[in-house]
Amino acid sequence: MKTVRQWFLDLFRLLFPPQCVACGMMLEEDEECLCKLCLETLPRTQLHLIKHNYLEVMLRARFPLQRITAFFYHKKEKRFDHLIHQIKYNGRKDAGIYMGKLMAEELGKDGFFKGVEVIVPVPLHPHRQRKRGYNQSDCLAQGISIVTGIPVDTTSLIRSADNQTQVHQSRLERLRNVKGIFRLTRPEAFTGKHILLVDDVLTTGSTISACAEAFHEVEDIHISVLTLSAVDRH
Repeated sequence: MKTVRQWFLDLFRLLFPPQCVACGMMLEEDEECLCKLCLETLPRTQLHLIKHNYLEVMLRARFPLQRITAFFYHKKEKRFDHLIHQIKYNGRKDAGIYMGKLMAEELGKDGFFKGVEVIVPVPLHPHRQRKRGYNQSDCLAQGISIVTGIPVDTTSLIRSADNQTQVHQSRLERLRNVKGIFRLTRPEAFTGKHILLVDDVLTTGSTISACAEAFHEVEDIHISVLTLSAVDRH
């Protein structure tokens, strides 16, 4: 027999049916955040299976990169553009955590997280985080940590400048916009560590490169990168 709580949840679901965070369709009882169709058609990159993938080629010269991948291609398809927007701006922290868990479950099968000792989400400036109420990269990192058991550090890497949005900037403008805006509060805590930088979208790699720059004085640092999506260069 159903408990009072189960009856309440059923009534709540009837009055406020959960919707797919990508396409907006009503979710079935066995679906969470994404419907089966969106989950199946998510344009996964599979870049973690490609040696010297294009993201690695683009960033390896900038910092000591171990490995890098993005979970799916950001192709400006309405459904998945909406998914990013919901996680980033519309308060869907639950969807961010869900996508973090999904990434960890799928990429973990191929050993992507092997050797990683700490997850470091790309920070927002405190002013922007207070305004938004959360950091979407933190949510992704939380989801990854739930599945992998790797701890998350949200305090050691700080964004010291609230730089302007980079949406319409060129690659050179993006590099200038983020140069020197991140700093480490405890560099000694990362000596000899393998860290995983986590962000939502990778376009030119300027933000990730600026984050990695904050670790440049740390001895024997190893850096891997995982983003939820990346612009398809092919």
